Amino acid sequence: MMLNLFFLVVAGLALSLYLGWGFLHLPGEKWQILASFPISRRPDGGWNGINLTYYGLLTANAYLAAVAMALILLGSVGVHLADVITLVALLLLCCVPASRWMARWVEGKAHTFTVGGAAFVGILIAPWLVALVNHLPWRKGAVTPVLPALAAIVVAYCFGEGLGRLACISFGCCYGKPLSQCHPLIQRLFSRRCFVFSGKTKKIAYAGGLEGERVLPVQALTAILYVAAGLSGAGLFLASRFAEAFLLGLFVTQLWRFFSEFLRADYRGEGKISVYQVLNAVGLAYAVVTAVFFGSEMKQGPDLASGFAAFWNPLMIPALQGLWLTIFIYTGRSEVTGARLSFHVHGNRI
Repeated sequence: MMLNLFFLVVAGLALSLYLGWGFLHLPGEKWQILASFPISRRPDGGWNGINLTYYGLLTANAYLAAVAMALILLGSVGVHLADVITLVALLLLCCVPASRWMARWVEGKAHTFTVGGAAFVGILIAPWLVALVNHLPWRKGAVTPVLPALAAIVVAYCFGEGLGRLACISFGCCYGKPLSQCHPLIQRLFSRRCFVFSGKTKKIAYAGGLEGERVLPVQALTAILYVAAGLSGAGLFLASRFAEAFLLGLFVTQLWRFFSEFLRADYRGEGKISVYQVLNAVGLAYAVVTAVFFGSEMKQGPDLASGFAAFWNPLMIPALQGLWLTIFIYTGRSEVTGARLSFHVHGNRI
């Protein structure tokens, strides 16, 4: 019991510091482009370059945190490491590409990502991926309990998407409405807690024309709410309340996603109710049916020490490093910005 409490408190403090740093610094111009690499010569003697973004780095961090949490929680209920890796890999193979496919389908944009669309796909397929893992031919009688596995996945998703909002702040996407267009009460509440983005290459500047404007910090509100839901869900999970952990995480994230659409100024599709909001409603109904259908098959409570033991497997460190690098390259190579580079020698240092 003390280990559970210590884990939640330490995680809460660390995440609070990480989010606080992001809210303070990431709206600034210098926190969008992480590095640029020359790829081809220009007629003027310079170079055309590729940009690697903080969006990719922060997204990779979020995925890493989510996967680590899933590994720990699934390990705590006795799910074999091979099954954990298989389940997580299958989810990522489906959801990471879906983040781009869904954006293309809903927004008609081929070079952007949507976490909401990926989450919807994950909600739909997760129960059946667990069932698939349970029927793989090399299994030897061990069964992964479906509802605890789903609860662990949802808790991990809360952490992943909450931390992933920092990537949106860095890129300037998913931005809120200008304070000047909000209700006077909202203006008073957020007059000193708003975001002001700088940088012509941030999406809020070139797509919304809102550089330098005070806007609602929707990304920060989302991050705080989702991380809080993740911590609460982890507490419920460790108390063997799997259905509550599963439903809490989904209801908080999906209801807020539905409501927060009305606070955002970026393009979310046509109509007053966006496609993403419809998907949120469908996903919630599906989640309730899932919780009722699968129930809980656990006969003993989670053991966090066992979860950490499974997580600290020597094979996991290079595997997680490989995951981080893959996500960073996939999401961090900018396709909407470019670079013009030139190099010179400092004359006074020859």
